[in-house]
Amino acid sequence: MNVPAHLKPYISQQHYKSYTPIDHAVWRFVMKQNHFFLKKIAHPAYVNGLAQSGIKTESIPKVEEMDASLACVGWGAVSIDGLIPGSAFYSFLANGILPIATEVRKLQNIAYTPAPDMLHEAAGHAPILLDQTYREYVKKIGMMGSFALSSKEKLDVFRAVRQLTIVAEDPVSTPEQVKLAEVMVAEARKKVKSLAEADYISRLFWWTVEYGLVGELNNPKIYGAGLLSSVGESQSCLADDVRKIPFSVEECIKTSYDVTKPQPQLFVCRNFEGLVEEIEKFAATMAFRKGGTESLEKALQSDYTATIVYSSGLQVTGTLSTIIKDRNGEAVYIRTKGPTALSINNQQLPSHGKETHYKGFGAPIGVLEGNRLLENCTSQQLEELEIVERGKACLNFESGVKVEGTVKEILWSSGHPIVISFKDCMVTYQEQVLFDKGWGIFDMPVGGKITSVYAGAADPNAYFDLQNEKEVEGLVEMRSLTELEHLYAEVRKIREQDQWNQESLLQINEILTLIDHQYPNDWLLRLEILELLKKYNTAETTVTHVVESLKNTDWEKSISQMIERGLMLINES
Repeated sequence: MNVPAHLKPYISQQHYKSYTPIDHAVWRFVMKQNHFFLKKIAHPAYVNGLAQSGIKTESIPKVEEMDASLACVGWGAVSIDGLIPGSAFYSFLANGILPIATEVRKLQNIAYTPAPDMLHEAAGHAPILLDQTYREYVKKIGMMGSFALSSKEKLDVFRAVRQLTIVAEDPVSTPEQVKLAEVMVAEARKKVKSLAEADYISRLFWWTVEYGLVGELNNPKIYGAGLLSSVGESQSCLADDVRKIPFSVEECIKTSYDVTKPQPQLFVCRNFEGLVEEIEKFAATMAFRKGGTESLEKALQSDYTATIVYSSGLQVTGTLSTIIKDRNGEAVYIRTKGPTALSINNQQLPSHGKETHYKGFGAPIGVLEGNRLLENCTSQQLEELEIVERGKACLNFESGVKVEGTVKEILWSSGHPIVISFKDCMVTYQEQVLFDKGWGIFDMPVGGKITSVYAGAADPNAYFDLQNEKEVEGLVEMRSLTELEHLYAEVRKIREQDQWNQESLLQINEILTLIDHQYPNDWLLRLEILELLKKYNTAETTVTHVVESLKNTDWEKSISQMIERGLMLINES
């Protein structure tokens, strides 16, 4: 699988041997629940995909196995370390790569966790990607998400949410630490004054790929991975108290969400073809499609790396800091701050990387007087305008911007000029000096208008310091299993052996005694034992004891629901 170089720093190792017997038991419980209960309430594409993908039920799959299962439809899978920046996540999807967070939720979070985990990615996202139309939708929204402009405040929210997901799944975190992380998220969100493109894409993604329903409004099926991987919400979401709203892009982008709570409403699309049609309409409203001053304003508000594309095809990558406008409010000159690079066709131009333009970059936008478009000029036409190398030139733009200096070099692409470099150059607009002779070489992009603005770099492999983005991972220190983890491992060994005999029953009884005395709050291992006893139709007294201990303990509501569903599945098997 060909992973773009700028995404490789986000790839991590799975560390398969670090999964505990309890991790595998959590995976097995959720997968068995999915296979049994979702066949009636999930979209057929998911049910079929679950069967065709070859995803194992009995134990956590390896990411390379997931990669192989998706290869048949031209996709792949890679391991990532938890929550990654949205632009990177969407870029993976745009390239047909499913990024898989390889952690497994803690047993106490088995019903749902806000943190990305193996169950969410592998059991939620992967199976339904085998549907061709749905894959097209995910790739399309991935592309849009990778281009979407965000804001500084939203980046702060991302960092706070990432910290919350880390704390929530850390086995040594205290309730106070989790609460503090939740407060930090809330505080960061308060500072967000307006929504950016990335917010709209995030909402669309949430209400479709994560929490989408499809089909008839009064009898929808589940296709969202967040629902499919949530043992609790996959059932409760279809109840009447969860509002079902006909899908529309306009309604989705107006509706916020809370990752820590069940959703009070869900959107129902007619079919996957409808999703593709609607998302394409929204793409037409985004900066990467519209260009112009409005799109430049979005990049300015983002205060982050963005690419500005001139109508000549020249791409300017950097952090936009200034937009100078004419009396009609149209941009006539832009400035970036910090490292800036020039590219054409997503390839950085030689000698025009951020090492050259490390202090920023300034450039006019527009046509020359007489409505003359420089980008359409041939070399002969440039000569007629007295724009020749080593000659003095004076360019008067319709906007009032004036560029005057000696032409040092003209760069061409497909027979048209894209950059004109001047020395001894003065750039002025009205009474303002935009570039002074003493500042060095003025590299002027050629282009009458801005056709596209999008987040990130035109040539990310050249622009970003990929070798410094992430340190090489070391070996993970393996810890010894706890006594309870050993008990889970013993039950798994008994389950996987070729035969059931008296010795097996003795072992099970010994384990049950230990659970009753040492681990009275462990319900999942009791269910696994009950499943074995029922399978071999043995030890009725022990069966009764296990069932009573599961039913009579004062469990939390969410755990009671898990036990009830576990008992139902055992009885149906």
